[in-house]
Amino acid sequence: MHKLLLIALAIITFGCKMPEPRKPISVKSGSFIDASVARNKKLNAREHASIETLIEQQSPDYLASESGFWYYYNTKIEVDSIGTPDFGDLVNYDYNVKTLHGKLIYSSEELKTQNYTMDKEELFTGLREGLKLMKTGETVTFFFPSQKAYGYYGDENKIGSNMPLVCEVTVNSITDNE
Repeated sequence: MHKLLLIALAIITFGCKMPEPRKPISVKSGSFIDASVARNKKLNAREHASIETLIEQQSPDYLASESGFWYYYNTKIEVDSIGTPDFGDLVNYDYNVKTLHGKLIYSSEELKTQNYTMDKEELFTGLREGLKLMKTGETVTFFFPSQKAYGYYGDENKIGSNMPLVCEVTVNSITDNE
């Protein structure tokens, strides 16, 4: 009986192989990602060219931001003692949203006055970066390429996929985070 038990145990112990990893049936390459990157680069180049053409037609005084959008001060506050918002500051602002060709998408009345806690709440990238450049009382017109606006998905309402936007923003007040 002991011999049978030892033989069975030996067969189980030495008869089992270590599991071997299975090899993939098909090898995927990065071709989809590469194609997507190429498509996005072309889209970005087209949008930048369109925006730059509009800027040249409207006003050469637009500034290019380091974040990848353009802006113009409709009302600029020159006083140095008034600062721009920092992390956690509460910004009260009004804005509207238009297409590149000036068609109104959302009016400031529709959007109502907004409160935004700097870098602590969700806001589309371009507007978040744009508010960082503004002081209380300033009004700025921004040209946002789609990747700085609502990107591929849009806002799932009036703003479509890959839609560059123009926003006119007025900062009413900045409350320091204490």
